[in-house]
Amino acid sequence: MRKTILFAGLTVLSVGIGMMTIPASAEDREERMRHLHFDCDRGDRRACVRFGVMLGENHDHFVEWRRTHPEWWWWE
Repeated sequence: MRKTILFAGLTVLSVGIGMMTIPASAEDREERMRHLHFDCDRGDRRACVRFGVMLGENHDHFVEWRRTHPEWWWWE
């Protein structure tokens, strides 16, 4: 029983640590966005969702990205 609780606690801790992300530079984010957009165009739904989430999380880069990557806003 104690081993199960310990294992569960360590699992939760490791998942929590894994979810913490180091803030990426703007170039890293943009490169990740390019890859997600490419994968989304190829039919990967998870990439499409993550791409949309990243667009929503990075409002401070909207103007720059809209100017440099108009294909990312194909629906408008």
